[in-house]
Amino acid sequence: MAAAAECDVVMAATEPELLDDEEAKREAETFKEQGNAYYAKKDYNEAYNYYTKAIDMCPKNASYYGNRAATLMMLGRFREALGDAQQSVRLDDSFVRGHLREGKCHLSLGNAMAACRSFQRALELDHKNAQAQQEFKNANAVMEYEKIAETDFEKRDFRKVVFCMDRALEFAPACHRFKILKAECLAMLGRYPEAQSVASDILRMDSTNADALYVRGLCLYYEDCIEKAVQFFVQALRMAPDHEKACIACRNAKALKAKKEDGNKAFKEGNYKLAYELYTEALGIDPNNIKTNAKLYCNRGTVNSKLRKLDDAIEDCTNAVKLDDTYIKAYLRRAQCYMDTEQYEEAVRDYEKVYQTEKTKEHKQLLKNAQLELKKSKRKDYYKILGVDKNASEDEIKKAYRKRALMHHPDRHSGASAEVQKEEEKKFKEVGEAFTILSDPKKKTRYDSGQDLDEEGMNMGDFDPNNIFKAFFGGPGGFSFEASGPGSFFFQFG
Repeated sequence: MAAAAECDVVMAATEPELLDDEEAKREAETFKEQGNAYYAKKDYNEAYNYYTKAIDMCPKNASYYGNRAATLMMLGRFREALGDAQQSVRLDDSFVRGHLREGKCHLSLGNAMAACRSFQRALELDHKNAQAQQEFKNANAVMEYEKIAETDFEKRDFRKVVFCMDRALEFAPACHRFKILKAECLAMLGRYPEAQSVASDILRMDSTNADALYVRGLCLYYEDCIEKAVQFFVQALRMAPDHEKACIACRNAKALKAKKEDGNKAFKEGNYKLAYELYTEALGIDPNNIKTNAKLYCNRGTVNSKLRKLDDAIEDCTNAVKLDDTYIKAYLRRAQCYMDTEQYEEAVRDYEKVYQTEKTKEHKQLLKNAQLELKKSKRKDYYKILGVDKNASEDEIKKAYRKRALMHHPDRHSGASAEVQKEEEKKFKEVGEAFTILSDPKKKTRYDSGQDLDEEGMNMGDFDPNNIFKAFFGGPGGFSFEASGPGSFFFQFG
């Protein structure tokens, strides 16, 4: 940059008509020398002022414009510098440094093709000029980055586009177009603070930049701040009524907001079927709006849970956390659905995720409850063994035992294969265990609360189901597992 912006100490040939005014020429030269002194001190603002005075005295001197262009470049005012550089080569087409500065300004502003033409002209005048050779390569590199970025944007490979724009901006630091494309891709990647920062920097320099306003709106839109996003889209369209992207985004944002609100209204009114349809329609509006769609999936999951479509609710919540893996509400909703479908390991996993993120008492209790249910689920389900509900009465438990004990008693299967006999013997024993626990209020309470029954001194491994059977049915004599023939015992009911 410094090499490209080096000021010219030697004055270029002036037009004949200016030489008649020797006094103006001397004064202009004095101003130029003062400008050079300030330039050397890096006081570019003062250098600019003196070069301007020199130009005012001799407006046809190419060197003065060239020096002021160099100063403006150092101040980062490339568009103004471009005007001065172009004026310098209009006055003197053989002015190599003028062509170099023109090319450098074009390149800094992102117009690589125009930059190439300027550098080519400099090389025509001085084919060994090392700076012109290098800058020509730089301009071609920028054109290649642009080409790759255009292709990758169509492929939605936004990371690659950001990479290309970063490389291009090394040579074109003042190119708003490259910055906007980078910011748009950062927004598409969910890197909203970075995208906002780039757009805000541009808006500080140009508050009417429609592209920057669009990107600001896009970030808010993707962060689910839809109402604020619409304001920016409208402002962008006010600056550029034909801004296609802002127009589409504004339309999507308004439609998404309306559908989501209608869905919420239907849900609150208890019209779950309509709420489901509205949330589904909203999900079809813009697949790129990840954050809003995550909320819509979670909302639809809540609707499905109300409709007792628990598998569908789990799927919706899973889609929500795929889009936003920090979405606590979706994890909580899915965990509850897992609990309701007795998928306790999955519920524990979700509650652990929630508690790691938000260590509240409520989340801790939910985790403990899920862990308890998981522990209980790994034991024998005595209710299922007897075929009764968890709220079954004492009489219902007795009736269930009577039915199952008679169904699985070994003597009833004495003629079956050894394998069947072994299986029925096992089931008979489990039925006795279930009745022993569920018919005893104290043991039943401990069992229901998930406590270990062994603490009661009951070793179920040594349990004899025959004793329970005898005690329940009564009758003379009895029976044993060894009884082999039908009629080896008889049932007597009171």
